[in-house]
Formats: sequence, C-alpha cells, structure tokens
Amino acid sequence: MRILFYRIKQKFKRMFNRIFGPISKCFKKFFYAKNEKWMKSTFPKAYEYIQSDCYRYTGKSDFETIAQLRKERIAFKWQTLFRIVSEEDLKYYKSINKKFKKLNTALDYLSIPIGTKIGYGFYIGHGGPIIINPTAVIGDNVNVSQFTTIGSNEDHAAIIGNNVYIGPGCNIVEDVIIGDNVTIGAGSVVTKSIPENATAVGNYAKVINYNNPGRYVSNRWVHTED
Repeated sequence: MRILFYRIKQKFKRMFNRIFGPISKCFKKFFYAKNEKWMKSTFPKAYEYIQSDCYRYTGKSDFETIAQLRKERIAFKWQTLFRIVSEEDLKYYKSINKKFKKLNTALDYLSIPIGTKIGYGFYIGHGGPIIINPTAVIGDNVNVSQFTTIGSNEDHAAIIGNNVYIGPGCNIVEDVIIGDNVTIGAGSVVTKSIPENATAVGNYAKVINYNNPGRYVSNRWVHTED
C-alpha cells in the first residue's frame, strides 16, 4: 500500500512539474531581471563590486547566482551589505544600515570596518575569520584565507596589490607593501615588503621563488573604466 501511495505521489509530482515548471522558471527570470534592474539603478557603484565578488566564488556574475550565493554563504551575504554601505549614500535606505549592523554583530569573526578600501573581486576563504585594519588598502582579485590578520598599531596598515593570495593563518604587520601577483604561504608573518610576482613563506616571511605568480587566484574579475 505504501509503495502504491508513493508511486501515485511521484506521478502527481512529475505532472505538476511538467505543467507548472515552465511557468515557475518564467516567473523566476522575471523576478531576477526586475531585481537586477533595481539594484543597478539604486546602487550603481556597489553593484559591480558585488558582481565581482560573486564571480570570484562561482565564475558567474548574474543576479540569480548572486541571490543563490547569498543564501548559501553567510560571509558573502555580509560582503554584499558591506559593499553597499561602503560605496553608497544610504540616507534614504536606513534599513540596509540596520541590517548590516545586525549581521556585523552576529559575524564578529569578520572584522572589516565600513569604508575599508577593498578592490574588485574580494575572496574570503572559508568564510573567515579575518581581521583587517581600516587603513589597509587592498587591490583587485585578492584572496584572504581564514585566520588572517592585516593589522597596524600605528594606523598605517599594509598596501596590497592585485591578484594576491594570502594563505591561512597569516599576519601582515604595519605599512608593508605587497606587490601584484604575490603568493604568501600559510602561517607567514609579514613584516617587510614583498616584491611583485614573488612567493614568500615563513616567520618572518622570506621570498623563496618567483615561479608561477598568482597561481591560486582564479576567476579574476576585469574592471573596465567607464
């Protein structure tokens, strides 16, 4: 009896999907297109940053993927709000500020102050935790892995170039300059500047080679000036 009931249920489910599946897909496309249009017009500065961050994770930048990733990754949900509150004038959207503050309080393992200069395509490995000083300047397509601190006690944190990979458990101390395409190995303590295209590891970090620079930075976002 149970098997019969299960087969009938599955048959009705397939019939329902055949009939209403295309309608549901059309509705979703309409919904996502409408919301994407609203985002582009309401938050024009922040939207490309959000697209670029999503592209780093998935290789896609459409609104449907952004919406899905927000559901799957709490850190990316935080990123989208961070981009909006950092890039836009929100005097008419106080609710977004409130949402960000609430999420910021809940995610105390992502300590990145509003307004921190972070370029396109920012990738947070495993959702953190990470701590970034507000005076840090981070370029495009940078990977920051879990348990990383980019800090300063003198309000002059690091300047980090484009296409940089920072491994898990790294500490980048004070006003060092990290060049483009640099790879920093796990557990490194960086107290001196690292030239572009270098791989550096250790405590204290030292350059070990210049082989295959930027090799761990995939799905790079290319920003074109208007």
